[in-house]
Amino acid sequence: IWVDGEISNVHYHSSGHIYFTLKDSSSELRCAMFKSANRFLRFHLEDGMRIIVYGSLSIFESRGQIQFIIEKLEVSGVGELYQAYETLKNKLEIEGLFSSDNKKTLKLIPKTVGVITSGQGAALKDILNVLERRASFLNIIVCPVRVQGFGAAEEISSAIIELSNNSNIDTMIIGRGGGSIEDLWAFNEEVLARTIYDCNIPIISAVGHETDFTIADFVSDMRAATPSVAAELVCLSKDEILQKIGSLYN
Repeated sequence: IWVDGEISNVHYHSSGHIYFTLKDSSSELRCAMFKSANRFLRFHLEDGMRIIVYGSLSIFESRGQIQFIIEKLEVSGVGELYQAYETLKNKLEIEGLFSSDNKKTLKLIPKTVGVITSGQGAALKDILNVLERRASFLNIIVCPVRVQGFGAAEEISSAIIELSNNSNIDTMIIGRGGGSIEDLWAFNEEVLARTIYDCNIPIISAVGHETDFTIADFVSDMRAATPSVAAELVCLSKDEILQKIGSLYN
């Protein structure tokens, strides 16, 4: 059965199980969500959160208590991924990972740019085409990675760490084309956010379309609306450089 209510007295046990009370204005129900069921939760349960749970009634024999054993849990009226996104966003913002004071300044004319994206996607083609047109003198190092699915966030993080060890790289672009919140989820993972924050090389985040915002966008040193825009922002164009040189003689 499904039960809708508000969480109170939530307790994360050292065993990995979660215990809390589900209540409404007139009654309450003790609940247990065992480790095998909660290991895929993408957000932290907190008192006052309105949720809907699926499971069955059971008897806790040693105490003679009725309890509800949860198999599935969702935020009532809000998608699970959206709740996970908002929870992590608020957490990292409080920690200061989005602060403008921590943003690194991009070089106007980098020598080498690292690009982290799918080796087969349209995003890479768009980036390379724009860079070839605007700044064909740039050295470009492409690090192909998975940009969605299980383990993608860790793969992108590893690529950032790998490229950050290359002293020749001045700027990185990470990103992918558009998609659903599920498709873009790798860029909403905490492990990637912290890797971006810790990286000593400026990073431009270019994920999805103009209206898509991910955690990676907030923590990166610059957000680009699309991968093509990232390629325009990463370096002055040949014409812009010539104009600046010409202005020195005027």
